[in-house]
Parts: sequence; structure tokens; C-alpha cells
Amino acid sequence: MKKFIILFCILYTTGILGQSNPNIHFFPGGTILKENIPYNNDAHQKHLLDIYLPKKSKGKIPLVVLIHGGAWLSNDKYADMGYMTKTMAAIVDAGYAIASIDYRFSTEAIFPTPLQDCNKAISFLYDHAEKYGFDIKRFAVMGFSAGGHLANMVGLSKNNHIPNFFMNGSSTTFSIKAVVDYYGPADLVLFPTSNDAKSPEGILLGAAPLDRPDLAKIASPINYVDKNDPPFLIIQGEKDESVDPKQSKLLSAWLTVKGVQNELIIVKDAPHYGVMFDVDEVRTKVIQFLKKQFE
Repeated sequence: MKKFIILFCILYTTGILGQSNPNIHFFPGGTILKENIPYNNDAHQKHLLDIYLPKKSKGKIPLVVLIHGGAWLSNDKYADMGYMTKTMAAIVDAGYAIASIDYRFSTEAIFPTPLQDCNKAISFLYDHAEKYGFDIKRFAVMGFSAGGHLANMVGLSKNNHIPNFFMNGSSTTFSIKAVVDYYGPADLVLFPTSNDAKSPEGILLGAAPLDRPDLAKIASPINYVDKNDPPFLIIQGEKDESVDPKQSKLLSAWLTVKGVQNELIIVKDAPHYGVMFDVDEVRTKVIQFLKKQFE
């Protein structure tokens, strides 16, 4: 009986039994899943991440860190992947790893807490790169909606060395090679509901952005753009009802003004999210962008 229990525990922790990941089935055969890894040395359910490793790799593996959307107050590390199945599979098929992370919601702790969690997760992945086979010189971040905002903040603010964007004692030695931003907000005062403290952006700040423009400025990616930022691929729906395309256009414009390599893709007739972003044309652009930056 004791041997059976030991065997069961081994099978469970390796994912052969007790598989709870709803997304692993659409990844290429042989993809290696490392599931529910705590990245902050605590038991908080939002301080977990999943790693998807390609079956075959030559040398150290580039890593794409995935940050989910949900207005900073909902969803989890499985979200967005569900309608981006072909893109996720293509990233791993290209020989890259994916780390999908959870972070605390704004309903629990206001900004910069969600950003601190993202930076902590990336620091953990950097510090444990040898264990998982990552190439620390080839880290990219990819985010969707609120996750796009956080990915933008990670990529743009890293070289500004802002202590408050990191947890106490967290490593800050990692660097970001590229950012893929799917319809992430760039300026919080651009929201039509920015006068409402109960709006998602108001909850994130703990106040309506128009009432506290100082807080909105700190939490808006455009305020961290400089010539030393990594290249960006920005993907936006033409008919986005939640994040106005002006947000992505503004970010792209600031990146261009500062001399940062970037490309803005407006997906015709696309709403805020969905399978229209997983089509061949867009997916090919994403993989080409990552390959170029990971060269």
C-alpha cells in the first residue's frame, strides 16, 4: 500500500494523474508541462505559474511569459490561451517555452501589486533558468488586454529601475528582449469611464483616473517609453469595444517618436478578444517577430 501511495504521488506531480490543466491538449505532442509552480515562496493561489516546454530543443530555450487579461480583476493563467490555441501551439512548435502566470487582482490589492507579481514571476523564471533550460538572454512578454497593459509596463519600466514595481527582496537582474501586446491599455485616462472609481481602471488605482491623474500617470505604459526599450509588436482589434484602438495607436506613436522598433497590426472587424486574433496572418506575424528578436 505504501508503494502504491508513493507511486500515485509521483504520477500526480508529473501530471500523468490529476491533470488539471485545460489547455495542454492543444499543444504539440510531447510538450512538457510543469504545473502550478509557486513563484513567491508562499501559498497564495495567485502566486502560481505553469511552464510549457517544447519536446525537443537544441541548447537553451527562449521563453515567452504570458500574462492573462480580465480587467485586472478576473480570469487566470489558463485564460486567453483558450481562444489562441494555434498561436500557443506555434510558439512551442517553434522551439520556445511558455510560462503562463497568475497575479493578484486589483480587488485584493491596487496597483502596483499586479505588476509586482508579474515582475516577481519573471524574476523567479530568470533565477531558475538553469533548472528549466531557459536562455536568460531571450525572455519575451506577451499579454492580453489588462495583461497587455502589464506586459507593456514590464517591458517599458524595467530599465527605469523603479523599486516600487518590485517586491522587497526580489531580483531585478532580468531583461526583456521583446513585447507582444494584444490590445493592452496604454493610458488609463483615455478610458471613457476614467471618471468612475468603480470602473476597472478605477479599481486598479483605488480612485478614478481623472480624479487622480498622478496615479494614472504612474500606471500608464506610455510614460515609460524611452529609446532603450525592447521592440514591440502591438495587435489591436479594429472594433474593440473595451480598449479603444487609440490606445494602441498612441503607444505605437510614442515608441516611434522615441526610436523604438515597433509594429502595429489592426485586425479588421475584430472585437476586444477572440479567435480572430488566432488566424494565420496574425499568428505568422507573431512567430516571425519572436524569431527575429530571439536570433
